[in-house]
Order: sequence, then C-alpha cells, then structure tokens
Amino acid sequence: MCGIVGYVGAQDAAPILIEGLGRLEYRGYDSAGMALAGKSGLKVRKVSGRVADLAADLPARFKGAPGIGHTRWATHGEPTQENAHPHTDTAGRVAVVHNGIIENADELRAKLVADGVEFASQTDTEIVAHLIAAAFAAGASDLEQAVRQALRQCVGAYGLAVLDAENPDRIVVARNGSPVLLGIGEKEMFVASDVAALIGHTRQVVYLDDGELASVTATGYRTFTLDARTTAKSPSTIDWDVVGAEIGDNAHFLIKEINEQPRTIARALSGRIDERFSTAHLGGLNMTVREAREIKRVTILGCGTACYAGELGAQLIEDLARVPATAEPASEFRYRNPVVDPNTLYVAVSQSGETIDTLAAVQELQRKGGRVIGIVNVVGSTIARQVDGGIYLHAGPEMSVAATKSFTSTVTAFALLALHLGRIRDLAPEQGRRIIAGLQMLPEQVTEILAQSDAIADIAKEIAQSNSVMFVGRRRGWPVAREGAQKLKEVSYVHAEAYPSAELKHGPLALISPEMPTVAVVPDDDLLDKNTSTLSEIKARKGPVVAMAHRELSTDIADRTLVVPRNEPELDPILMSIPLQLLAYHAAVVLGRDVDKPRNLAKSVTVE
Repeated sequence: MCGIVGYVGAQDAAPILIEGLGRLEYRGYDSAGMALAGKSGLKVRKVSGRVADLAADLPARFKGAPGIGHTRWATHGEPTQENAHPHTDTAGRVAVVHNGIIENADELRAKLVADGVEFASQTDTEIVAHLIAAAFAAGASDLEQAVRQALRQCVGAYGLAVLDAENPDRIVVARNGSPVLLGIGEKEMFVASDVAALIGHTRQVVYLDDGELASVTATGYRTFTLDARTTAKSPSTIDWDVVGAEIGDNAHFLIKEINEQPRTIARALSGRIDERFSTAHLGGLNMTVREAREIKRVTILGCGTACYAGELGAQLIEDLARVPATAEPASEFRYRNPVVDPNTLYVAVSQSGETIDTLAAVQELQRKGGRVIGIVNVVGSTIARQVDGGIYLHAGPEMSVAATKSFTSTVTAFALLALHLGRIRDLAPEQGRRIIAGLQMLPEQVTEILAQSDAIADIAKEIAQSNSVMFVGRRRGWPVAREGAQKLKEVSYVHAEAYPSAELKHGPLALISPEMPTVAVVPDDDLLDKNTSTLSEIKARKGPVVAMAHRELSTDIADRTLVVPRNEPELDPILMSIPLQLLAYHAAVVLGRDVDKPRNLAKSVTVE
C-alpha cells in the first residue's frame, strides 16, 4: 500500500526519487522519506506529511546516488517523522524502505533489544535494518548475503530496498507478497513498487516473483533466491505513457479519469470485436473452444469496486452464456475453505493486479487444481503473471484512489467474455450482433453523460449536506447502487448505504426521512413499474429522491431525474454508473475533501 522508488546511476538521485514518489501518491500514504549513499556515508531525510513537504525539506547539498525513497501508510506505529521510512541501523550504515508487514516483529524486536539494540521507531521495518547490521557483524561478506541472512529470520510480507554506505554502488531489493520491479535504463537502473513510478524513464521492466531478490547496479542487475540460487528474468515492455500519469489541466486525477472513459472503453474493445461471427476475440484466455464449453459454472472474485464489477459480470455471463455465475469478495473466499470444482471457471478481478486478498485466493485455487483467469489493468502485475490466462483492460494508469475508468473497463471486459462464452454455446448470431452494436455505442453515450456534469454538480451540492444517503436498485441496478454508495463514501466521507430496492420494506425503510435522500437506479426495463412503486413508498415518507433513469420521471416519483441514454439492457449498468461517479466527485469537491487521496485509503491494497 506504500510506495518504493530507487535509483542507481550517474544522475543525482533526489529529483528522480521525488518525481517517482509523486507518481505513487495515488496509492495513499501519511509520511515520506529518502536516503542517499555516497562516499561520506548515508544521508537520510524524512517527514510526516506529503512528498511536496519532503521536497521542500531537502537541503541544497542533498545530492548523490544511489538512493531509495518511500511513502508510508502506517501499520506499525503512528504516522510520525520517527516512524517514516527509510530506517537505519544504529551505526547509520544500512538504510531500508519496506512495504508489507513483518509478522514476527515482536519476537525479533525482543531478541534485538536483549542483544543491546536501541530502537528509534515503533516500526517493524527498523528491525530489518538491525538484522542486516547484525549479519555484517557476524561476518556477512557483502550486502546481498547480509540481506539474505536477515530475511531468513523474517516471517510475513515484504517488498523492500536496501542501501549500504560501505557498498555505495548498488541497491538490493527483495520481494515476498508485496510487489517490486526493476527498471532498465541506459547505464542506470531503477527500482519501484509500481510501474507508475518509472513512467518517463524507461519502458523496460523486470518483475520479481515472491522469494526473489535482486542486486542492482548502474550497469545491470542479478536476481537470486534466499538460498543464493541465481534466477533468470526477462524484461517486459510497459505501454503506459507520461501523459496518462499526469494531471494536466484537470483539477484532480479523479475527474480526469472519469472524463477518459469514452477512450478507455473504446480501448478495451479495440481489436476484440469479431463482427464476422458476431462474437468477441479473446486470445489471452488461453482456453480452447472445447474447454470453454466444458465450463459448468463461473465464480468471480474481487475486492471493493472490483467485486461490484464482478457482480455485473456474473449477470452478463448468466444472461448471455446461460452459465450459472456468482461474484463474491476475494477477502472472504480465501478463508472459507471453498470447494474447488474443476468444471468451474474462476475469474480474479484487480485493477492493480497486486491486491493481496485476490492474489491469495488465486493461489489457493491453483493449489486445488482450479482454472483461474484474470481481468487486470497493469500488464506484468503479479496476478496477471499468476493466472492461467485473462483479459487486460488497457485503461492506462489510474492515479486516483477511487476506481472509475477501471470499473467501466472491467464491466466492458466482462461483456466481451460473456459474449465469447455465449456464442460458443447457444447465443444466436443476431443476439451477438445486438450486443456488439451496444458495445460500440458506449463511448459516444458516455460522452453524452459527461456533458451533464454541471447539472450533476448542482445535485451534489444538496447530497453533500446530508449525513447519510441511501442507494437502491434492482437486478442489474443493484451492483450499480452498491458501487455508487462506495464512491460517495470513499471520496466525500458522506455515509452511504446500498440496498436492493425490494429489501427496503424488510428494514431499511425505517431510515427514510426528509433528511435521508435516496439515489435510485431506474432503467426503463421490465421492472420499471416495481422500481417506481418503491420510489413512491419513499416519497410517501417524505424522502427526497434522485433517479438515474432513461426518461424524465414524474416529480411524484423523483425530485430530480438524471436522464441516461439507453443501450441494450445488459449494458445499461455501464452508463448508469457514470452519473454516480460524477455525483461522488462533485460532492467531495463541495466538501473540500482530498479527492484523489481519501483519508485512510490506498490504491493498491497489498497488506491484510
């Protein structure tokens, strides 16, 4: 959940580290710091605050290389300057930055204290620095050996980078459960926890696997395991660009990414529509027609927004392919000892491709013989490399913590998967053509919705004054309502709940009052009458109603209606979600929230 950046080469490291850490701010953090190694020893600077605060705190003579930088999201210890990374040993020889959690930290700390070590922080990371120093004291011949000896004592998850003042030509990095990658430059090298940190410097990256370490110098790298066995790694090419990772003229990354959705949906469709056979071409599934026909059930796993996209994906698969499908939180699936069926297709959904709960579910499924495909955004990410096949979203970097363009691209990818499976089975060609036509209409229709941003902002001003908001929907509208509630609470901090419309009478209707607005997803489908009846019940109890609908609703039913263009019923949820993203964004702006970096949250959840 934190960010790591490192540089080794002829340039001064500090500006490169500040730039890289700035690109990782979207991940969420509460402190920042960096360390440089040079002939005069280690230089360390850290602050409790933002990357901009760290940049302002750097002395003019803070120069040199190699260097490592870090943004910290507090786990062990409060977000103070003392607890910020990097952490050093007592002598100031070794500096460590670390993502993850050392689970046996208390035991290791007690042992080190008994050996006379005095700690300067409350963190588990400082333990690693002292363990490396102890390895040197015990005779470790080089930094690589000292890091290996230290990590063999550690239990838990880590992605870390280490500097040694006495070996100032290298950075040693290690990975176990938390991502680390290397960037290959011209007589310079980079390390990072996220490819976004390297945009603008290199497109060639090497992803470490769990249990791997790397020794990185300006002229190259060597990868190996904890038992010193050399491993072979091949570079991958990243396709993100600098423009996608920069805010440009936009007030926030969140509105930039909301407005990018016509393009990102079109990109998700690009090259994947087979009009000749009225189907989708998804070669990355690595699945034969025979294997696809043998699928008896689909189970979709994700966390947060990815799970809500999976719920829509499950409905698409059932509607178009007529295969039973369900979605559930990966964080629960991994702990309930699931029955793994060889005839079930499992789909792991993660924007970052690093979500720890989803990755753990994938690994458990594969241990039990399950076939798992992934729907992810980040090429080369851990889940993308772990699964048996999948679909890349190609949405580009999503810098805001709140997922928007990745949500709509994910549902679009599920529509393609459902079409593909459906046409292999019993979906008629004319039905395939209907879905393809609907998919091709999406970018233009999203643009039409985005043009209503000012009208949605007016409604958001009213929503922002509420203490709590109810979101409701039926069938396909229910996951859309859940995602709308998620967006509102995570970026505006306004409490929101989502319920299936028919469930209001089973308890939540007690909450309805003039002070509790309801946001309703009301497509013009075969459940329209039932939906309007529910809204009438809310209005009868003087509850304000804002409706997402295909046509203007009577004021007896809804106080305000946001009219959304009509697509095919299976695809309408993609369009219905866009006004809810704008509603959350504008409410957050009205309330003066930190829109791109909501409190307590991080973009990529890589710890439990």
